[in-house]
Amino acid sequence: MISDLTADISCAFRWIDVTDPTEQELQEIATRYALHPASVSDCLQPGHLPKYEQFPGYTFIIQRVYNADPNADADTVQELTGKIAVFVTAEFIITIHRKPWEPISSICAEYISSGRCTSPFQVLNILVRTGLHTFDAPGKAITDSIDFYEMQVFLRKRKLPLLKGLYFMKRKLDVIRRLLLLTYDIVDRMDSRETANAYTRDVRDLYVKQKSLYDSMFETTNHLLNLYFNVSAQRTNETMRVLTIFSVFFMPLTFIAGVYGMNFQHMPELGWKYGYPMVMLLMIAVTILVFIWFRKKKWL
Repeated sequence: MISDLTADISCAFRWIDVTDPTEQELQEIATRYALHPASVSDCLQPGHLPKYEQFPGYTFIIQRVYNADPNADADTVQELTGKIAVFVTAEFIITIHRKPWEPISSICAEYISSGRCTSPFQVLNILVRTGLHTFDAPGKAITDSIDFYEMQVFLRKRKLPLLKGLYFMKRKLDVIRRLLLLTYDIVDRMDSRETANAYTRDVRDLYVKQKSLYDSMFETTNHLLNLYFNVSAQRTNETMRVLTIFSVFFMPLTFIAGVYGMNFQHMPELGWKYGYPMVMLLMIAVTILVFIWFRKKKWL
């Protein structure tokens, strides 16, 4: 669907918004505004990563924005984010996306209709800034999840599938960090020496903040995974230590019981009246000696 967002607004430029376009609609747009076939081809790729390209006559940008409500186990670029392709010149701006993106109508109402935005490049700056802000909510959610998993890792009794949750969180952070890293080229070109202003500097500051936040969360998640494995190994070692202590106590007792359980015909102790109580006293003495030895070695 092709919409002219500035059709009913007194504006010095045109903003064409295209939602879920067909190939025929894209070709129509490309022919009307002399768009390069390579950039049109990029628009058709749903998983395309962020990029910034300068063509003769226009600037082409692909930006990824975080989806409003992704699946809890989502961990790929297409599952977590949506693609917005932007063509911009001094006379027009064209935005192309598969799914409706609510901020576009909000930007049009707040900045275009009110006359606060007077050029397509200002609209581009606002779009990039708004796209970066879509990562605020997932960043807060992941921060809360990290705090929750950190608490669970150090609990004695864990009933949650922590490893699976940590894995998906790490994958999600990895995807977002990769997208932010590729978005750097867009922000850097917009805030270049020739085009820099207060608005582009604001976008760069926002980008640096988001990048630093997700880098920090990624490192924390890696540390948390290492802690999880270390704590799990420590608890396994503690269990093995207890089992080893029990086995050491029972090894001599099992040996004594085995000797007198062979039932040979000529074993004097088997016919002795005090044989059984003496063996029991022997077992108790051996147990006490083992206990004293463990205490002396500070293993108990």
